[in-house]
Amino acid sequence: MVERAFNVLFLCTGNSARSIIAEAILRKDGAGRFNAFSAGSHPKGAVNPIALRFLASTDYQTDGLRSKSWDEFAGLGAPEMDFVFTVCDSAAGEVCPVWPGQPITAHWGIEDPAAVEGTEIEKLAAFVLAGRYLKNRISAFVDLPLNSLDKMSIKAQVLEIGHMPGASLVRPEIA
Repeated sequence: MVERAFNVLFLCTGNSARSIIAEAILRKDGAGRFNAFSAGSHPKGAVNPIALRFLASTDYQTDGLRSKSWDEFAGLGAPEMDFVFTVCDSAAGEVCPVWPGQPITAHWGIEDPAAVEGTEIEKLAAFVLAGRYLKNRISAFVDLPLNSLDKMSIKAQVLEIGHMPGASLVRPEIA
């Protein structure tokens, strides 16, 4: 019996840094088991260039990554999501679209590396740190035995992943 891949959507307000990094990490680390997507409530329209540099330096593919609206995933013909994770506090506090299929949702807040001011090295260091936190969470998620857990157990596990080191101070849980 062939198991289908789970669809995962990472949300952030601007869809230019954290959600893009998460999409790229899951796309590679969860290949075959997960389909990774990202979007924003108010997309900036471009991916942060430092996010692209960080991903390229860590051997994550950047082709096809783009800043896009979450409306692309809420309409007819969009892939049905199994999981929706917010990675920024402002997106978690927003009223999200109604996702077809009632996906499991959780908040995995990470401080915004794009908000860091300073030298290029300091800015890149912020992306490296955010990437490490996202990688740790995604690794824990990929390791979950999803096919042997019930939906409530999975929900509890993904909420717990959101409390791993690096979590932002605000912890809104999305419904």
